[in-house]
Amino acid sequence: MGDIFINNLPTLDLHGYDRETARVAINDFINDNLRMKKPKILIIHGKGTGVLRITTKETLSKNKYVIKAQTSIFNEGCTIVDLKIK
Repeated sequence: MGDIFINNLPTLDLHGYDRETARVAINDFINDNLRMKKPKILIIHGKGTGVLRITTKETLSKNKYVIKAQTSIFNEGCTIVDLKIK
């Protein structure tokens, strides 16, 4: 899938979140999209200090439904996630 279509993906914007709130929000967002059978999602963590980017990466790596997570080639403040639909 090309990054040109990321505007059509379900999106979670983590701006303003702290680490723990971001972790919970990411897992809830994944669960919601699994229920809706959405295989791709977008998480916006921003560039900033990198705290939310690192939290996003760690949270996704621990979630058994995440097949692949990669930083958008056009915007390093976003991560595109492929989910294993139940």
